[in-house]
Amino acid sequence: MNKITFLLLFVLTACYHAESDPTPKINTALQDRYFKNLPSPFSPLSPSERGKDWGKEYQIALSFARELDLYQALTGFKRAEYLTPPPERHLEIDYNIFMCYYIGGKYAEAIYTFENTGLRSVSSSLPAHQDLLVTLYDCYLRVDLHEKADRVLSYIQQLYPDTAEKLFLSGELIQGNISALEKSSEPAVQTLLAHYNKEKKSIKTAQLFNTFIPGSGYLYVGQTQSALTSFFLNGLFIWASVHFFQHGNMAAGAIFTSFETGWYFGGIYGAGQEAKFYNERVYERLITPMMNEKRLFPILMITHAF
Repeated sequence: MNKITFLLLFVLTACYHAESDPTPKINTALQDRYFKNLPSPFSPLSPSERGKDWGKEYQIALSFARELDLYQALTGFKRAEYLTPPPERHLEIDYNIFMCYYIGGKYAEAIYTFENTGLRSVSSSLPAHQDLLVTLYDCYLRVDLHEKADRVLSYIQQLYPDTAEKLFLSGELIQGNISALEKSSEPAVQTLLAHYNKEKKSIKTAQLFNTFIPGSGYLYVGQTQSALTSFFLNGLFIWASVHFFQHGNMAAGAIFTSFETGWYFGGIYGAGQEAKFYNERVYERLITPMMNEKRLFPILMITHAF
């Protein structure tokens, strides 16, 4: 009995040592009308500018951008840029190229545009200065350049502290940092956590169930097919192992026992993983509408478009 107890204790401590925070995949569902209702941060072209070759290309590109036909818009903006607009309009075109890449999810290209154009040195006098910093911060996070993202966030904190606070909360929500979110004073966050804690499954409980009855851990998280498969496979290999040992076929018994050991321990680990995946789906389902409603996605914090 002592050996069995020791084995069970080993199993329970070998897989997960603690409840894991979710690692969700959360994205906002943007609608075209959101960007169409945002004003441009730049003054309209003058009649003289509209008559220039670069101005004609630029107007076409703006039309595509406002329809979120981003590939055509990028092509048009770059053509306008090659036709030598005046310096102030050159910066405007670079900004629009940056925004096309960002809205289109081309974060590395957006970063390259920022770091290799005049956007790098714009001041807070630019009406879209805050938007530029927010989107740049998001771009750095998306490509895992966390040190650069932290520097941008620190700069935002100096100039726009309320926005920095929203971005910090947004990051914790997107990353699923439960321990940090529990300290938040935001009522919506506490309501979300209350629902999450009520619906989530315990990783340790899933593993414990599977330790004593193979397959029951999967059943605990609603994976009926996996539960049946795990139960019958473990039962089959246990039966085969006992059968061969009882009939003196030690080699076959050892082989089937090794297979069963793999299925058994793998099932315990798998049940814990399924509980973790279940919790992530619950978290995503709860948090996405709240972040959309509160405009906590960085892309929903911008106040200017094309």
